[in-house]
Amino acid sequence: MYEHKKQQLAPKAVFRQRIRFNALIAVIILFASLFIGIIGYKITVPEFDFYDSLLNASMILSGMGPVIDAHIVLSNTAKVFASFYALFSGITFLSTFGIFLAPILHRFFHKLHLESEDNN
Repeated sequence: MYEHKKQQLAPKAVFRQRIRFNALIAVIILFASLFIGIIGYKITVPEFDFYDSLLNASMILSGMGPVIDAHIVLSNTAKVFASFYALFSGITFLSTFGIFLAPILHRFFHKLHLESEDNN
């Protein structure tokens, strides 16, 4: 997908296009993950409306933790869903961040490699 270490550095237009593409993929993954969380909370916690489901899914996806009212008692199914969604969200968030940073890191290391070859 990216240029080989022996090739020239990609032009800035190509670099910007890679960043836009990876950012689009990252946003799609995050929104799909958020949608999974909203649907999961709506199914497993009947007391939650759309906004409560959105809030909890967003907070777990971002790593902040759930926001649950003290008067709502979660069923075992809801607890299991929340546990698996939290694990899924942690991995998804880190992976998505990696997808977004991939072209930036690749360009940085490629540039370092080209500069080290020029010095030899």
